[in-house]
Amino acid sequence: MAASFDGNRPRQLTWLLRPGPSWSSGYRTGSCHSSSGLPFRSKTGTMDGAPSRTASEGAAMSAPVRASDRDLRALAAIVSEDRADLPDGEGVPPSLLVDLMGQIPCDALSLDGWDSGRQMCWFRQQIPSGAAAAYEALDQVYWEHYWDCQLCSYPARTGDLRSVIKVADFYSVRQWHSTGMYSDHDRPLGLEHSLMVGLPRALPRTAGPGRYVQLTLIRGLGEPDFSERDRAVLTLLGPHLDRAYLEAERRRHPVPRLTQRQTDLLRLLAAGCTNSQIARRLGISEGTVRTHLENLYSRLQVSNRTAAVTRAFPDRVA
Repeated sequence: MAASFDGNRPRQLTWLLRPGPSWSSGYRTGSCHSSSGLPFRSKTGTMDGAPSRTASEGAAMSAPVRASDRDLRALAAIVSEDRADLPDGEGVPPSLLVDLMGQIPCDALSLDGWDSGRQMCWFRQQIPSGAAAAYEALDQVYWEHYWDCQLCSYPARTGDLRSVIKVADFYSVRQWHSTGMYSDHDRPLGLEHSLMVGLPRALPRTAGPGRYVQLTLIRGLGEPDFSERDRAVLTLLGPHLDRAYLEAERRRHPVPRLTQRQTDLLRLLAAGCTNSQIARRLGISEGTVRTHLENLYSRLQVSNRTAAVTRAFPDRVA
């Protein structure tokens, strides 16, 4: 489906992809469930059979979401495609994001690296790319309202990067429109609805609190909210986005060639061995282990053992 964007109207987003047959309702319940304690609201404020609690309360529950067989076939095609394109900086293959917009019609999407402690976004991959300047002009406004906005600060407050969240999980329409984030930031940019998911494996555990990578899909003023079908599709695609990010980083920063001794040492580090245990296993002194570690850190351009393991084995489950 062809996409277009009016670059002369950065503050009023226009449709890039018109809804097609996959937009219709009536999807059969699939096997996809919420992966954390986030309750999703229905029109009455709760899911069927769910307690009436807001997302910010972190209720521990599992809510079913819907995806059709057609959606599953389309997603299978997306995740199986071998993508040669890379982003200009950090991020995922642009073609993957374009395909995602084909499955969840939206006006724009943005993959961002957030640091809530330093109040900065260290990378931003957007489609369409022409909207970046408008967002950057309101960055200060965004951070002024960040902690008061339950939606925006949810990942930093809870550490939950797996749940797919949207405005209606936290606010009614009237409540959302009365927030400073909406009136001072989103509305001037022409943003009305957001659907968000984090990439929990994008950063190592050493990244520190308040740092996370998050994908946000956006619809503008006058457009319908994201549906539970949209949430289901993004929930299913989330793990693939995680892997795509790691693969893109690996291609951008390939692991240097290591000696067999360095590889053996890394495997022992990954197993949680101490320096003394490594020395006994390899038949060397602890001083030699420390020397090997210093050389290994320099080779991998890292500063500690956790970062070395993450760099050398990016697919390893933390």
